[in-house]
Amino acid sequence: MESTNNGSEVCARQLLIDTSVESWRFAKLFARVLNKLDAGEVQRYANQLRYFLSRVDDNLEAANLRLVNLEGLPYDPGIAASALNIADFKPEDHLIIDQMMEPIIMGAEGLVKSGTVMLKKVGQKL
Repeated sequence: MESTNNGSEVCARQLLIDTSVESWRFAKLFARVLNKLDAGEVQRYANQLRYFLSRVDDNLEAANLRLVNLEGLPYDPGIAASALNIADFKPEDHLIIDQMMEPIIMGAEGLVKSGTVMLKKVGQKL
C-alpha cells in the first residue's frame, strides 16, 4: 500500500507538471502580445518573461523534470508528441515542427508527458 507521503509527492509532482504546461502556454501567448507593443516597452516585459520562464525551469529542475520544445526541428513520427495536422500531408513530404501546442516533459526516468505539435512542409510559410 502506498504511503500518504508518497501519494502527496506524486500529487505535488503532477500539479507542478500541470502548472508548468499552463505556464508554458501562457508564456507563448505573452510572447505574441509582446510583438504588438512599442519598442520601448518590449524590453522590460521581455525581461520579465525570461525571468518567469527561468523560474519555471528552476522549479522543474528541482523535481528532475524539464520541458522540451521541438519547434523548427525536423518531424519524426517517433517523437514523443502527436501531430494535430499530420493528415494534411503526404508520406513523402519533408516536415518540420512549426508550433508546439504542448511541450514534451521529460524526467530522470524518461518521458513523463508527451506533447502536441503542428507541422508544416519544409520551406512552407504559414
